[in-house]
Amino acid sequence: MTKQKIVLATGNQGKVNEMANVLADFGFEVIAQTALGIESPEETGLTFVENALLKARHAAKVSGLPAIADDSGLVVDALGGAPGLYSARYAGEEADDAENRAKLLAELATIPTEQRTAKFVSCIVLLRSATDPFPIIAEGECQGMIGTEEIGTNGFGYDALFFYPEKNATFAELSKAEKQQVSHRARALAILQQKLR
Repeated sequence: MTKQKIVLATGNQGKVNEMANVLADFGFEVIAQTALGIESPEETGLTFVENALLKARHAAKVSGLPAIADDSGLVVDALGGAPGLYSARYAGEEADDAENRAKLLAELATIPTEQRTAKFVSCIVLLRSATDPFPIIAEGECQGMIGTEEIGTNGFGYDALFFYPEKNATFAELSKAEKQQVSHRARALAILQQKLR
């Protein structure tokens, strides 16, 4: 049985690693958009769903293949939902993960530990073509707290600051397999799997 080729609309290698295995289990042969020389479009949406749709539609249009995109971010209650949609560029357009984490810690410097509630959210969109009028949309979230220092070396993004009470560890302390069972993206992928059935 030949696997259906699908473009993963992201330039983020962490997301590629996290999603490729799961999508392969659904019968997809995943190709990262970067492997096809596709640049990410400007994320002008006002919600995670809009941005995921923008990315998937762009990748499908350029590649001529079905596309899947994830828009995700960290929502911190004490910051009114920030960094939210701007999680990847919180400290500026050219900022890296370390700079984004440093800015988050600075913004929360005066906030007591018990008020540092946060959640990771993920919205995954699958389009069968660039003009697909009925995208498959799956959303997942994971509740936690923002720590006062970075702990752990696994993961990417804000993982070293995101404390997950159920595992009594930050996402960066979890193994890849553990994170894939509990993360916001894992939950969205599980919903996607149900919808694909």
